[in-house]
Amino acid sequence: MRKKDCFYLGKIAKKFSFKGEVLVYLDTDEPESYTELESMFVEINGHLVPFFVEKSCIHKERFLRVLFEDIASEEDADELIGREVYLPLNMLPKLEGNKFYYHEVVGFKAIDQEKGAFGTIEKISDNGVQALFEISYNEATILVPLIDEFIVKVDRENQEILFNTPPGLIDLYL
Repeated sequence: MRKKDCFYLGKIAKKFSFKGEVLVYLDTDEPESYTELESMFVEINGHLVPFFVEKSCIHKERFLRVLFEDIASEEDADELIGREVYLPLNMLPKLEGNKFYYHEVVGFKAIDQEKGAFGTIEKISDNGVQALFEISYNEATILVPLIDEFIVKVDRENQEILFNTPPGLIDLYL
């Protein structure tokens, strides 16, 4: 499995028991959607390695308590701590309306209600306090905060997002 064909589910945060159980921090708003997984991919040395789930349950809202097959001791579990966990993209629930996954809108045309087309979405940066659309226009990169009020319509069919940006925001970059 290639990383580009997967989505980031979370990170193995710590051991839970002497039997090899681990707690996976889930980076999702709906942790309960992932309690019935048969397997997940763990990134080891840059490769996604499948691990089969023997049992799992939600632990303190944001964690998934997992016992993997063939991980039967604390020592085995130690090797997994801090590793990222992925699932195939086809396991993502479909979103509708103006809700979208970050990877889904890369390559979409950005259109402002007042200014018209102003570039192509290159990526969404979520490294700071506020997630930002990084939109390429000629030689410039336009940064638009990912705020629900700025997004008028997500048009999946035409691969466009219609924005209502504050006056002057786009002009700052041109």
